[in-house]
Amino acid sequence: MKYLIAEDEKDLQFSIAKYLNSDANICETASDFLEASEKLELYEYDLVVLDINLVTGSGLDLLKRLKKQKRKCGVIIISANNSLDNKLEGLDLGADDYITKPFHLAELNSRIKAVLRRGQFGGDDSITFQEIRLDTLARSAYVNDKPISLTRKEYDLLLFFITNQGRVLSKAIIAEHLWGDDSDLLDNFDFIYVHINNLRKKLTKEGAKYIQTAYGSGYKFIAD
Repeated sequence: MKYLIAEDEKDLQFSIAKYLNSDANICETASDFLEASEKLELYEYDLVVLDINLVTGSGLDLLKRLKKQKRKCGVIIISANNSLDNKLEGLDLGADDYITKPFHLAELNSRIKAVLRRGQFGGDDSITFQEIRLDTLARSAYVNDKPISLTRKEYDLLLFFITNQGRVLSKAIIAEHLWGDDSDLLDNFDFIYVHINNLRKKLTKEGAKYIQTAYGSGYKFIAD
């Protein structure tokens, strides 16, 4: 999963990103309103951890913008303000959850997973496409209930395909989702082909032939 941590307290920002990265996620960070605004314009995220009091503006204004643009990412507000009015305002504007500082990182992680389950997987811990099943908690994959061995990137790629089934995904979009900001530093996307080819071989071996090449455009995941 890909997250944006919009938090002006550097130590807390670092701690959150480090903790979530250890759970095989991609975490990008923003330290003020302008940086967060720019990243939200340029990139897509599965979830945003959003501090209300950003240095150059209010996190609530970013939340309003996200909802106006009908962005599908989950939003969890973090704030040192424990007032009921602030909580209600954030939730009424469309935030999925609100957590007051200080908090345990394990609690934040659990709330993030709950928001993602509700938003992407209908509250379930697994996602199914035809004979393929993904356990989103264990980050494991099965075809006809037989476990298949995937690397971290292959699992993330398969999850990205399934949650965007039927859509043509360009190499640039895939690279940006799997590598975040670092994708801008890449000279080419040849390595994407390697990951897709390896995943395709593993799925095809089990009879799951759903990765199709859209020549000149990218790839799509679709049943014949």
